[in-house]
Amino acid sequence: MTRGRTLAAVGVGLALGIAAALALPSAWRALVPSRTAAQDTDGSGKAQAAAAGQGPLAMLEASLPPAEARRLAEILGRVRREYVDEIPPERLLDEAARGMVSSLDPHSAYLDRREYEDIRRGAAGSYPGIGIEVVADGESIKVLRPIDDSPAWRAGIRAGDIILRIDGSPVRGDVAAAIEQMRGPAGSLVQLMLRRAGSPEVVEVALERTRVEVHSVSGMLLDERHGYLRIANFSATTPADFDGHVAELRKLAPGLRGVVIDLRDNPGGVLEAAVAVADSLLERGIIVTGTGRTADARFRMDARPGQTLAGVDIVVLVNRGSASSAEILAGALKDNGRARLLGARTYGKGSVQSVIPLSDGRALKITTSRYATPSGTLIQERGIDPDLQLAAAAPRFDEPHLDAGVKAAVQELRQMRELHSRDGLPEPRSAGVKPPRA
Repeated sequence: MTRGRTLAAVGVGLALGIAAALALPSAWRALVPSRTAAQDTDGSGKAQAAAAGQGPLAMLEASLPPAEARRLAEILGRVRREYVDEIPPERLLDEAARGMVSSLDPHSAYLDRREYEDIRRGAAGSYPGIGIEVVADGESIKVLRPIDDSPAWRAGIRAGDIILRIDGSPVRGDVAAAIEQMRGPAGSLVQLMLRRAGSPEVVEVALERTRVEVHSVSGMLLDERHGYLRIANFSATTPADFDGHVAELRKLAPGLRGVVIDLRDNPGGVLEAAVAVADSLLERGIIVTGTGRTADARFRMDARPGQTLAGVDIVVLVNRGSASSAEILAGALKDNGRARLLGARTYGKGSVQSVIPLSDGRALKITTSRYATPSGTLIQERGIDPDLQLAAAAPRFDEPHLDAGVKAAVQELRQMRELHSRDGLPEPRSAGVKPPRA
């Protein structure tokens, strides 16, 4: 989501970009539940009460010292009167807010209505569309996979298909624009022209959009003793998806000895989802702690007794694309001695963003906490070092049994099992399933 122009940048303590053309970070996010309203600065409610029922200028004067309020009003007035083109007042205010919030750090942003809705969809784990994951492929858009039981899946769209046109318009390799075109109200139609994977055949399909349930966890049995679970991101549906795949592995392999959890290129997502997955894998111990200015921003989350993979060894794959909530899970498992990490140092996003709705359908996404792993390590801009470094290689998520990282992880699991045998540790037992939360 990129804004195309920059008119000017001004400051009131922070840089107020009047029309800043700033790209919003779409990857490195850790979201906590949205607040119902923004908090005032001193917690007293005086500023909000003084401005209640009054216009924007009164609210501004209640929030800023008079001199700064006048300075901001003067800047906006000069731009409106003297800039070479006439700029709608709403746009000036939007872009001023966008510049101010984005100047705080790379992860804070002012969200317009569409951007706010995109975040809500991502956190909820569902959206109206046709159900395909796509990636840029040069000047084209390639289908990474159709989501099971989605309109795309039912229409026979396959991994590797190239999307040439959407509703008659050519695709130029812009993934964000293609996704926006393919999404729409449930029940509406979208026409795709595709070139079949590895074939010159071109086909056209008409798809009816519906609400697509996004499942962020996939898995498979690698052999009779080892399973594979990939978490692509963390949404509200991730904990249930994860538990379901664990149960399926247990059913397929009663003698399960080890599991590879793949967090490579996982950009994060909902904080509580990562905590829930960590809780399901830990018998006890701290999962994550957070520090911040408000009471809500200071927290400590602990594991409850019981494990879904009791007695099963775990290796976690990470790389430079593992960030935010993925680092929370990786750090919790590593620091509690529950898993070994293989791969490369993680991204290093150790902050938590809260999405705070505004009164007009817009929202703020601002950093409210910095979190630490159970050992007390603050990972912001540091990342987490794996126990074993692996040579960098592009993951093969579609064929994990052929992936070099997965093969190395399975070898590590075998060595861990041999070590247990030499030390006389007991064989794996049945999983102790945790009781549901109230």
